[in-house]
Amino acid sequence: MAARLRVAITQSELVYLDLKASIKKACRLVAEAAGNGAKLVAFPECWVPGYPAWIWARPVDTELQTRYIYNALPVESEAMDHVKATARENSMAVMLGFSERSPTDSFCISQAIISPAVRARRAFDGPDLLDHVASIDFGCPDHGGQVSPLLKYHTMAQGEAIHVAMWPPLASVPADRPGGLWRMTAEGCQNLSQTYAVESVAYVLHSSAVCSQQSIDLLRMEQGMACSELGGGHSCVIAPDGRHLTEPLDGDEAGAVMATRGFLDVIGHYTRPDLLWLGVDKWKREVVVRSDPSQ
Repeated sequence: MAARLRVAITQSELVYLDLKASIKKACRLVAEAAGNGAKLVAFPECWVPGYPAWIWARPVDTELQTRYIYNALPVESEAMDHVKATARENSMAVMLGFSERSPTDSFCISQAIISPAVRARRAFDGPDLLDHVASIDFGCPDHGGQVSPLLKYHTMAQGEAIHVAMWPPLASVPADRPGGLWRMTAEGCQNLSQTYAVESVAYVLHSSAVCSQQSIDLLRMEQGMACSELGGGHSCVIAPDGRHLTEPLDGDEAGAVMATRGFLDVIGHYTRPDLLWLGVDKWKREVVVRSDPSQ
């Protein structure tokens, strides 16, 4: 009999531009998921301290960017330690989407894979591509790029069983809105997650957040492509063959691998490795490289 794993996919309003409140709410949701029997909980993209949606309306917003950096989450910090402690206390694996604050006060989109043993690792924008997939005692949760073909292929090749697809709040809005892109709608991103499930033959936890009028007003996003409409959450679980195992939640609501691989295996001989292959450079690149004149 196949092993069963109960998972939780969060769909909750973010606490924008408030690191302390974001961490407090994240830990509460982790404990709530554990209380309902889940062993893994997935958060949306940039859930701490909220998705920087203003970039889709105006590339430069000095005021918001400054506040955002001050509330972004450093990997080595008391705030991250609090999340890890909550994971340990509740025996939970936590997939946390966050904006990472660097020692030089810049930020990048990151994901943390926190195992029940509290080994926190960055993924996606981390220094090592092998951080995309982490083995824990009940599976291989992951979040890698869903659009870049090479990133997707590299992640799939690591044998993921569960893929965590993190998305910002995205509403079902017409794609013909000025500057609008269909892939930046709820339907477009679900299509990407379903395609990824089919290609990877993995279960996909599609996690998106909810946007309130208060958040729209705070970010001044009335005309943007993301976070411009109320709602935006459409979290669901997708099977390895692309079917929805759960129906997507309403936008404003909070709250068979082997057989399929026998039909389609994009990492196996179906890919024709005799003709095509992917090369990966695992060396970490620094922004400053110093040479030794004596050598």
